[in-house]
Amino acid sequence: MNLSEQLNDDMKEAMKSRDKFKLSTIRMVRAAIKNQEIDLKRTLDDNEVLDILSREIKQRKDSLQEFIKAGREDLATSLAAEIDIISVYLPEQLSEEEIKVIVQQTIQETGASSKAEIGKVMSALMPKVKGRADGKLVNRFVQQFLQ
Repeated sequence: MNLSEQLNDDMKEAMKSRDKFKLSTIRMVRAAIKNQEIDLKRTLDDNEVLDILSREIKQRKDSLQEFIKAGREDLATSLAAEIDIISVYLPEQLSEEEIKVIVQQTIQETGASSKAEIGKVMSALMPKVKGRADGKLVNRFVQQFLQ
């Protein structure tokens, strides 16, 4: 079963169980997927759906930080719950140690030695950790190792 089918099944299950919050969250994600399909005029594969899911989580995490700074705990709580629901569809996240190992291997593979080559390392690295690690965290480790 691909991710789109799983989202559809979970949406139906949320309807049956009358879980309005989960239902609305899944509908928002499905709308983002559908919009992308309309733009591309084709159905998306699992990698493209993963990109959308990662983007949706990133947007919510950014907003979550802003709501916490503004003291809006009510909105922060609801966003955290949305992140939890969407995270179920992502592959298991890598630990920081696993990310560091992959970063070091990629730096060796690309032969990068200075901060000027961060772009080269990141372009080789991101397909390896796609959907399994936060890009900001990966970038931070790359910068650390290239100092």
